[in-house]
Amino acid sequence: MSPDSSQPRSPADAAPAVAEPVKPEAAAGRAETMPIPAETARVAPVEPVVEPAQPPPAAAPPVEPPPVEPPPAAATAPPPAAAAALGSVAKSRLRRLVTVGGTLLLLFILWETFTFFVAYTDDAYVRSDLVAVAPEVTGRIIAVHVVDNQTVKKGDKLVSIDPVPFQLDVNQRQAQIDEAASLLKVAQEQLSTANEALVAATSTHTYAVEEQARFAVLAASNNAPRAELDRYNDELRRATAEMTMSQVAIAKAETSINAHQAALDVAKAEMATAQWRLSRTDIVAPVNGTITNLTTRPGDTGTVNIPMIGIVDADAWRIMANYKQYYVRSFEVGSEAWVWLDSAPWHFYRAKITGIARGFSRDPQAPMLLPYVAPTTDWIRLQRRIPVTIVLIDPPPDGTLYMGADARTVIFPAGGTVR
Repeated sequence: MSPDSSQPRSPADAAPAVAEPVKPEAAAGRAETMPIPAETARVAPVEPVVEPAQPPPAAAPPVEPPPVEPPPAAATAPPPAAAAALGSVAKSRLRRLVTVGGTLLLLFILWETFTFFVAYTDDAYVRSDLVAVAPEVTGRIIAVHVVDNQTVKKGDKLVSIDPVPFQLDVNQRQAQIDEAASLLKVAQEQLSTANEALVAATSTHTYAVEEQARFAVLAASNNAPRAELDRYNDELRRATAEMTMSQVAIAKAETSINAHQAALDVAKAEMATAQWRLSRTDIVAPVNGTITNLTTRPGDTGTVNIPMIGIVDADAWRIMANYKQYYVRSFEVGSEAWVWLDSAPWHFYRAKITGIARGFSRDPQAPMLLPYVAPTTDWIRLQRRIPVTIVLIDPPPDGTLYMGADARTVIFPAGGTVR
């Protein structure tokens, strides 16, 4: 035991020693100098030196580290691998851009080549004539002889109007004809009587003229009394008056005949009108076609010139195709065309051009003497188009077409499209 061990220890010395934290480097050094167990057995034990314990230092308040700003991107150069990756991405984008641009250019060239030899439009529709049938007389409808969507032939009876008032009118006109004919006959008889009277008056006047001349000569030579001459002068004046009256009666009879003849002609004309009205009480189909949107029923009143039945003309089917302006110059009437009907799809029907419009209206509110083609479709402004009339040469086998149905047309202009 060392001499120091016999000294009394203060409380501070008696307190257990606080182990200091061992640094990793110190621990490693100690591990290197620590003897192995065999060496420990040969060396005499050494008492450890106990150092006086130190009080633990006061803990300092935590200090936040200052924010570290990242260096600017330009200050540090990217590593070679990153630069190579960026170059590869740029080349890939350039290749894609060139590919897309080349594809679009090729598609544009193909489209221009296609439209040079082929004139195509889907702005087309089926059209026919809608014949609006209106009564030509006003009257109550007593019978409707057709139904909606019925196919009719020209001359088929459609509607019947009550004929009784019109038959009564015919009877009245016939009575007027009979009356005018009777009056005309009376006037003709009066003319005949006036002519006979004129003949008699003329004969009497001739005799009176001769007698007056003879007695005038005798009276001048004092061979006849003056009274006889005066009597023959009076007879001559009366014969002249009778002849004049006969002439007036003839003129009056002729005038009466003319008046009654005119009345007879008027009565006959009115009779013809009445008979025509009577015949128009039966309304017939003016064309071959199909009844559409029929709403007329017995008991309705048919009014003159107000349509009440519509017929889609079966002999006026055509395709109205609206083509762009630069196409039309290459078209010729009679050229061949091909039509796709949406109502009968998956087949192209042979057709021919029968007409090309020479004008179109730019004002939708103007009178429809010129066709109007809307310049917009689905809010897209389109080039102005010109209507082209196309007639089917080979219609659908069942012959069924629908007015207003969509269609598509293809035309192969001779020599390509002139632009």
